[in-house]
Order: sequence, then C-alpha cells, then structure tokens
Amino acid sequence: MPPRLKGKIIVTGMLFWYPLAGMTYQFLHYLEGLRRLGYDPYYVEESDWYIYDPKMNDLSTDASGNIGAVLPVLQAHGFGDRWAFRGNYPNGEWYGMSESKVEALCREADALLNVTGQELRGEHMLCKQRIYVETDPFALQVKVAKGDIDSASVLDAHHTLFSFGENLGAPDCHVPVGKYKWLPTRQPVVIDFWPVLPPNAKSAFNTITTWRNRGKDTEFEGDIWYWTKDREFLKFIEIPQKRPQIGFELATAVDDEIKSLLKRHGWLLTDALSISAQVPHYRQYIQNSRGEFTVARDQYTRPNTGWFSDRSACYLAAGRPVITQETGFSKFLPTGKGLFAFTTTDDILTAVDLIESDYLGNSQAAREIAAEYFGAEKVIGSLMERAGL
Repeated sequence: MPPRLKGKIIVTGMLFWYPLAGMTYQFLHYLEGLRRLGYDPYYVEESDWYIYDPKMNDLSTDASGNIGAVLPVLQAHGFGDRWAFRGNYPNGEWYGMSESKVEALCREADALLNVTGQELRGEHMLCKQRIYVETDPFALQVKVAKGDIDSASVLDAHHTLFSFGENLGAPDCHVPVGKYKWLPTRQPVVIDFWPVLPPNAKSAFNTITTWRNRGKDTEFEGDIWYWTKDREFLKFIEIPQKRPQIGFELATAVDDEIKSLLKRHGWLLTDALSISAQVPHYRQYIQNSRGEFTVARDQYTRPNTGWFSDRSACYLAAGRPVITQETGFSKFLPTGKGLFAFTTTDDILTAVDLIESDYLGNSQAAREIAAEYFGAEKVIGSLMERAGL
C-alpha cells in the first residue's frame, strides 16, 4: 500500500519565466523532495511580467519556447499533469491545468511554497498556509527598512518566512530584518539526480555565471551594495596565472574587451547559454568539471548573510569540490575539505593545493556535505516542520 499523502503543496516561482537549467533544477529539487516526503506537490506560476526569452536575451509575449524547454523535464520526472503557467501576454491563456482547476487546487492545498519571491495572485491567496522562501537576501530587507510599502506587503501576505541567508538576524549580519522573523534554510538537492563521474585531471575548475548584472545595485546607509559578479571576479583575475597547471573556466557571456582581458590572464571561456539551455548539458558540465571556483555578489558577502549558492550545492552533490567566496556560510557548513570558503587570493591558492593533493578525498567529502546538509528530504522536511506542516 502506498504511503498516505501528507497534503497538497503548491510550489510557485520563476520556473517558466526563466527557463534555463539552473532554475529548472532548483524547482525540480523542491517538487521531487516534497514527493519523496509523502506530500502531493504541484507547480503553479502566474506572472505579471512578459516572459524572459533566453535566445533573445529580452522579454517576450510568446511563452511557447519557455513551455517547450521546461515541460519535457517535468514530464520526465512525473509532473507532466501537475503544473500550470500564465504570463502577461495577449489573451492571457493558461498552459497546463485550466484556470478552474488551478483555483480548485488553491482552495484544496494545505500550503503554498513561494520560492524566489514570486508575486502572489488572487488564486494564491486562497491557500491556507503561505510560505516565503527567499533565495536572494539583502535587497528586499533594505527596501522594507526604507519604507517601501509594496515590499512589506509581499512579506505580510505570507505566514512563515525562510531565507537562504542563514545568518539573517545574527549580531554579525548587516541586514536590516526589522520586525520580521527570518528562519534559515538552504537549497534542497536530490542527490541521486547528480551521479558522480570519474575525475578527469585535465578538466577545469569552472562555474556558470552572469558576468555583469544591471539595475539591482542597492543604496543603503549612504553606501552602494552591488549585485553584479564582475567586480568580484576582477579582484581575483590573476588566479589562473598563479596556478598555470590548473584550468580555470567561466561559462558566461562577455564583450570582446572583457574576453580579451580574461584570456590574457589565463581564463578559459565558454558559452553559458548553450550549457544552460538544456538540463542534460548543464548537468554534464558540472559533472565533468574539476570542481567549482566562483565568487559571490557583494550584497551577500559584505553584509555577512550566510548565503550559499544552489549551483554550488549541485557541484557538491556531483562530487565536485567547491571553492567559493565567504558570505558567512562557514558558520553553518563544514569547510576545509570538499568545500572551501575564501576571502583572499592566498585562501584560493591554498584550497586548490589541498584539493589537488587529495582529489578523491575532497570529491568524497563534497558528496558527503551535499547529502548531509543539502539533501532534499532533510532540507524540505525541516522547512515543512518549522512551518507547522
């Protein structure tokens, strides 16, 4: 006899709006984790925006390409009849479940899990319990602290607030939480989605990233807090030259000037869109890496948020060591083998040398960290329990 379902849970977010593999895996981990815990999960997304078309690198009113990219993945994992999407486009039609089914589902659901802070629509408000899962701390809290009514209303529409910023509210965290109680959580990962492949000594430490983000820098207490990653990578641009026997690669899109600059300093470059456009390519890129070397945005590092990347969690699950910029996460996750936090160039070089001196040991440690600290059933189980579900 199959286990008794614990209740219907709706997950909402940006799965169809931003149909690249990293986002797809993020929501697939939630859906599958909920199912393995005995819940009855669905995905429902309704957006006020035009959809984002990665091929155009711009907004569009045509959602068909996004549906075509995401739906096969949902179908392959048994969620082919458990989804609905409507965006801001002519006619406003629903894809997947009909509007009447979505409304009925929202009335029946035990909870709505709002991952990435999607705006709530009328049908979402029918859900008995609304849970906010913030993946990007700092900016929203600052808006609320500065008196932004719309931002505060977003939080007030939820019953329980969680954040990937695990250090929010601590004395050493410079994020203005105000009256709100933020509970710590982190990205769940379904470990068996990431089988470990044999290591290749010729493969590079790499990451998949957006080089330059615009429009999300935040002014707070007379200072600018930056969202973009290029500022952080440029601080450590000489790393490939300091370990020339090791490959360092960025999967990203840059202009010719930046491409020339990176190549002069020994960086390998590859196209991010060709990797992220399809789930198998994205997974293979991570599995075939030597490990991940990456930075974190200023909005995560300087306030000491305790944030950790969902992509880095996938590298760990694939048995690939991770070297990433300190955000305060080392208070909550073990570092020194399999996972390394850095603030200086010397920290990075020491981490590379330790990994190369015992690659298999660091690979095993990475996988163990993923299972213990990011395993979907553990992470989601803890979240649901603290939300009273």
